[in-house]
Amino acid sequence: MKIALINENSQAAKNALILEQLKNVVEPMGHTVDNYGMFSADDEHQLTYVQIGILGAILLNSGAADYVITGCGTGEGAMLAMNSFPGVICGHVEDPVDAYTFAHVNDGNAVALPFAKGFGWGGELNLTYIFEKLFGFGHGQGYPKERVVPEQRNKKILDAVRAETLRPLTECLDRIDQELLRGAVASPAFRELFFANCKDETIAAYIRKLIA
Repeated sequence: MKIALINENSQAAKNALILEQLKNVVEPMGHTVDNYGMFSADDEHQLTYVQIGILGAILLNSGAADYVITGCGTGEGAMLAMNSFPGVICGHVEDPVDAYTFAHVNDGNAVALPFAKGFGWGGELNLTYIFEKLFGFGHGQGYPKERVVPEQRNKKILDAVRAETLRPLTECLDRIDQELLRGAVASPAFRELFFANCKDETIAAYIRKLIA
């Protein structure tokens, strides 16, 4: 699995810490991590939590990433922004139980974490345990076990509903503020990683035209 890490501006100073905990947990499992920044609080290419939603959607819908780890001060804004787009099911995760149950009950492809609220002494340990529960035990297997059949059925129903209520990604991108969109994809790190990993030529062509 290719996992993307994206930080917005208010919590960008924690990017290196989050990346370290994430890689320490998931790389021994055979997963890879791509760091899309922001890399520091004074990064030239600033990202708001709204732009995180845009980037996350582009990465997931294009196949450039299989999973997105993101967040903001509380995690709420990043979660809402991510869930504004098709092809994204983002959970709000504060602790390892949230991580485990989201992975098995909701079977999404992104999580938003609070990187300020409650992030004090032992914050890096909480991240480690969250990533272990999120990626170390599979996905979509249900919890508790006697609920696996209805939970898997409800996930398929949700996917079908979202397929009817959400527009294709390129239509969404066409309809939002284009300067906001260009700012989201302005980072050289994004362009380098995205074009190397993108599996959807339609989305790749759209981004090339946008940044031309």
